[in-house]
Amino acid sequence: MAANGPIGGEEKRPKVGRPGLGLSWKLLLLTILFVMASAVLIYVPSLANFRLTWLEDRLAMADAASTLIASSEVVEIPRDMQEEVLRSVGAEAIVIRNGSVSRLISNAETLPMVDRVADLRVPSPLGRIVDAFDTLAAAEPLTVRVIGNARSGAVLEILIEDRGLRAAMIDFSVNVLWLAALLSLVIGGLLYFSVNRLFVRPIRRMSDNMVAFSASPEDGSRVIAPSGRRDEIGVAEEHLAEMQSDLRHTLQQQRHLADLGLAVSKVNHDLRNMLAAAQLFSDRIGTISDPNVQRFAPKLIAALDRAIAYCQTTLAYGRAQENEPSRRLLALSRLVDEVADSLGLIGHPAIEWENRVPPDLEIDADPDQLFRVLVNLCRNAIQAMDGDLGPAVLRRLSVDAGRQGTMVTMAVSDTGPGVPEKARAHLFQAFQGGARAGGTGLGLAISAEIVRAHGGTISLRDTPGPGATFEIVIPDRSGADGAAQAV
Repeated sequence: MAANGPIGGEEKRPKVGRPGLGLSWKLLLLTILFVMASAVLIYVPSLANFRLTWLEDRLAMADAASTLIASSEVVEIPRDMQEEVLRSVGAEAIVIRNGSVSRLISNAETLPMVDRVADLRVPSPLGRIVDAFDTLAAAEPLTVRVIGNARSGAVLEILIEDRGLRAAMIDFSVNVLWLAALLSLVIGGLLYFSVNRLFVRPIRRMSDNMVAFSASPEDGSRVIAPSGRRDEIGVAEEHLAEMQSDLRHTLQQQRHLADLGLAVSKVNHDLRNMLAAAQLFSDRIGTISDPNVQRFAPKLIAALDRAIAYCQTTLAYGRAQENEPSRRLLALSRLVDEVADSLGLIGHPAIEWENRVPPDLEIDADPDQLFRVLVNLCRNAIQAMDGDLGPAVLRRLSVDAGRQGTMVTMAVSDTGPGVPEKARAHLFQAFQGGARAGGTGLGLAISAEIVRAHGGTISLRDTPGPGATFEIVIPDRSGADGAAQAV
């Protein structure tokens, strides 16, 4: 355990590099991609509609140009008139069918072969889309037979080469793509600057802060300062600041515990040596035949044995856990008398001591560990009442106990000032639950660990009177393990 540096030694943190493509650029690229995809979805039906409109315009022109021809009684149409009509329509031939009468307008001796048929009288959206892309992708000019209805009710057909249609469709496609690209850049740019300012920059600020904080989490200046926003990012900043503050406090506490552990290990080493020497002297004192010495020598030897055992297990709290309880069937009243005797409560000049445990009450517990729990609680009560120096102040310490089925409930009560409200939240946590000035709270933490190892509970009971009452509940062992001997 080191006195300085992080617990467990220096740990190299992986370097966190900024990604090559930030959120803003990803958003810009995705926006352009989505706008282009939307443009494509709009472009496909628009192209089919453009082709349909172009062909309908040619039919309308042919219908208007042939109106005069259809109403004329001249059977043979002059060639120059036919060429003028065909030129205005851009067709190679025009056929007008009115019942059984058909008229052909063409300046060619033979009509070209028809490659495609476009019947505008039949609505087919999917077919028109297929025909539009077929026209756009054709490598050679094709002859298209366009069929539609004239205003006179006749059926109008034109033969037209799709070269002009294809050129018009290409121009339309280029214009749509340019417009889509322009919209993508404009919308993407607006989204880029707005989202970058509203979201990406605050997120980048939090990520940079987390990287900087991780490099030195104990530096209070690196805790993020919330911007005061009232949206989700503001809430995230406040929670991040709170989490960093808690982590900083925890790391400082762990460093303090590491330094304290080193100091305790040094003190423990020297103290064990001194107690071992004292134990040798106590053994010699036990050989003296004086009645008073013979009376107090066993208690002195027992106290030294406990002190040495405590020193050997002092670091167990921080390093691992308390030893598993070695449970026996105990006469609880006698154990409480030993606690009072070790603390000098019997015949105490200022504190009234009461052992209210029934003499016949037995408890299934580890004698040494339960002794430590009661000593910790009673010593805390004595120290709490030592601050009341007035002669009229009543100072009383009592231990009650009772059995309900397989549960034994003990209560250690005093008439001291009680436990402050601010100490109650962390009452059984090491170095946080101290209720008096200069206290560490380690005694309560050790007591809670011992009681939990017995399968029991320890708590501060709310009582209407003055002082504090700690309640301990310890259950008997179940099954075959319940058999034990009285000590």
